Amino acid sequence: MVGEKKIYLLLTDTGTAFTRLIKSYTKKPYNHASIAFDPDLEEVYSFGRKTPRNPFIGGFVKEDVHSVLFKQAECAIYTLSVSEEDYQKMYRFIQLIAANKELYRYNLIGLLGVVVKKPIKRKNAFFCSQFVGSVLKESECVNLEKDVALVQPSDLLRSAKFELIFEGRLRDYQHDVQKDSVHSYPVISV
Repeated sequence: MVGEKKIYLLLTDTGTAFTRLIKSYTKKPYNHASIAFDPDLEEVYSFGRKTPRNPFIGGFVKEDVHSVLFKQAECAIYTLSVSEEDYQKMYRFIQLIAANKELYRYNLIGLLGVVVKKPIKRKNAFFCSQFVGSVLKESECVNLEKDVALVQPSDLLRSAKFELIFEGRLRDYQHDVQKDSVHSYPVISV
């Protein structure tokens, strides 16, 4: 595809108490979702903890995959090829949120909606997979089968033809430069 770009879906299990609680409900190996625009995972975005020790203080975050929170994380990394136009739509959506990040918060109440299967939408509030689903929804190549306020990390994989490129300890991930064509990757200030 001419003008093809790649995005990266990062699903993780950080092993925290909050993650274990969510995992006890979902029975899935990965319960946190993030999106990246570069294979090195230098530009990773999600809604999550603003501080490593408190899961209740959250919002829009640029995640550092080398931080304490992700030090022992297990992960699955997927890639999806998208058109330049779809890539730009997703990128602009994140840019807009990053520019106004103080207006956004973590949608903890929305997680309860997932449990009872009733979407709880709050203005300027997302949980991680709701955010990633909303970013992907900006693209024409993604088809979410359910309301974005009910999307769990594992649901994101069914929304498009994602390709698994790595699974294991996040700290062991190194992208294969030989497989990537030359891309310039955006940087969003947060």
